Amino acid sequence: MAYSPNSPEARDIAYHLHSYTDARRHEETGSVVLEKGDGVFVEDIHGNRYIEAMAGLWSVALGFSEKRLADAAARQMAKLPFAHTFSYKSNGPVIDLAEKLISLAPVPMSKVFFTNSGSEANDTILKLLWYRSNSMGQPQRKKIISRVRGYHGVTIASASLTGLPNNHRSFDLPIANVLHTGSPHHWKDANPGESEEDFATRRAEELEAMILAEGPETIMAFIGEPVMGAGGVVVPPATYWEKIQAVLAKYDILLIADEVICGFGRTGNMFGSQTYDMRPDIMTMSKQLSSSYLPISAFMINEKVYGPIADESHRIGVLGHGFTAGGHPVASAVALENLKIIEERDLVANAREMGERLRGRFHALEGHPLVGEVRGVGLIAAVELVTNKEAKTALEAPGALGGKVAAALQARGVIVRNMLDAIAFCPPLIIKAEEVDMIADRFEAVLNDVAAEVL
Repeated sequence: MAYSPNSPEARDIAYHLHSYTDARRHEETGSVVLEKGDGVFVEDIHGNRYIEAMAGLWSVALGFSEKRLADAAARQMAKLPFAHTFSYKSNGPVIDLAEKLISLAPVPMSKVFFTNSGSEANDTILKLLWYRSNSMGQPQRKKIISRVRGYHGVTIASASLTGLPNNHRSFDLPIANVLHTGSPHHWKDANPGESEEDFATRRAEELEAMILAEGPETIMAFIGEPVMGAGGVVVPPATYWEKIQAVLAKYDILLIADEVICGFGRTGNMFGSQTYDMRPDIMTMSKQLSSSYLPISAFMINEKVYGPIADESHRIGVLGHGFTAGGHPVASAVALENLKIIEERDLVANAREMGERLRGRFHALEGHPLVGEVRGVGLIAAVELVTNKEAKTALEAPGALGGKVAAALQARGVIVRNMLDAIAFCPPLIIKAEEVDMIADRFEAVLNDVAAEVL
């Protein structure tokens, strides 16, 4: 597409290497350049208005115009614009936020460590667990088990935990000591006639077989999202987390709940761990923690995890890890106000109610020739697209059908994300019934248009 030389699109092409983008294709097509937001809507520089049905990147809980968050940032910026947490230093907002997060934890937690993104948080967790194993005199206990299609970030360590091929290809990943067990997606991975419970049993047995093959004394932790996000909004089958946790408990393996997408109301409870009765030792949080108005992430650890880490820092004389902006006072102040608003407006309940409405609209489309599966919980959902329902297949090129539908939806003013041929929906927690219906109406119209083209 040709742009005038001084246009934002042309300058974006000239100077900006984008995340999760085909760089050569970007040179040809350019980007949608957003200029402002209002509630669940965003608007580009040409005045085109879109429902942001992905809440940005699964993250803008309060929508795109919450003045209280802007005011919280301004107040703190004027009072103390920066402070670090190195060398026995702290600040009021980060202390308040740590206390608040511990109070919200669904299981007893001891300490909070602050980072700037979910990737940094999970990277730090892996690093600190190696540190912990050494402190405990277990230098062989360095392996961590993740899952195929899981998503845990893009740093060298967290991208290794991620179980998606394009996050490994040409990056020389995964690194050593990172293992991947099977995805919990019943619709895609179950054997013919296998019930959800039988499938969950098989996945737990496969996990145990992997642990025994590797040596239980070498496995330190298992990491999983309560509901997989970027892997396709994969909702765990009945009894899955119960059976997985039983295996981990048997071999004294820590459980890390990656709540980066699921946390702060997305699954219809404050945390996804509550939705699935998970009892994690570590919980990773980001995204909706501040509605992504400012970068901030964190993880909580229980006393079992904290104790050996504290002991080792005392033996050495320092915990030699941290980030300049970790626990930033402005980001912490915004996160505190964000959590306050989520509770005041009972947005967790709104997520349950609006999510049920959205999934109900999608379930009504299950007879459509392009709809293979509807899945979701709370206010996160996906529709798996197919051209052959019996074979559960789409167009010849994986992702071609999903890309076509996502592009057509954007042209109709709805921003979604396709993970191959699954269309994900994760709107802000503030969404109203009429906005849910607007998404569903436009999605149905697009399905009809695309079906006429491809079938």
